[in-house]
Amino acid sequence: MNLVIASSIGAVGMATLAMFVRMKAAKKPASIKKIILPPVFMSSGALMYIVPQFRLTSMEMVEAVVVGMLFSILLIKTSAFEIKGDQIYLKRSKAFFFILIGLLIVRIIMKTILSATIDFGEVSGMFFLLAFSMIVPWRIAMYRDFKKLQKQLDNKEQLA
Repeated sequence: MNLVIASSIGAVGMATLAMFVRMKAAKKPASIKKIILPPVFMSSGALMYIVPQFRLTSMEMVEAVVVGMLFSILLIKTSAFEIKGDQIYLKRSKAFFFILIGLLIVRIIMKTILSATIDFGEVSGMFFLLAFSMIVPWRIAMYRDFKKLQKQLDNKEQLA
């Protein structure tokens, strides 16, 4: 149970960090690199599956991926870009913070419930996969939206 509490505290810290990063990102132009790199860096966490304690059954994988993809819908809906001058910026969204906090609360509740019946290592593996399955579709959607606006900017420059 102490591991569940410690990992929940870590999740709260990461969510807080994500909020600050998001606020800072809205002040600077977006770029493809800033969109693509977070899931690339996060993918190194999959090395946890080398350790047998973290390995998942097929059903656990499916459950984690499906829940992660469902959660990603909320993030996709609250992430939008806008053109300011000749740059593309991430729009600030008040809803994003409430959704991030809501997702965090749901994840902590789920982790607490699941840790009563599933080994901590497997729960950790499931929640990594859930988070990865949430960030990848979100970032793909952001990439597509960014490319559309970038194309608009390119067309505007060609006309000028």
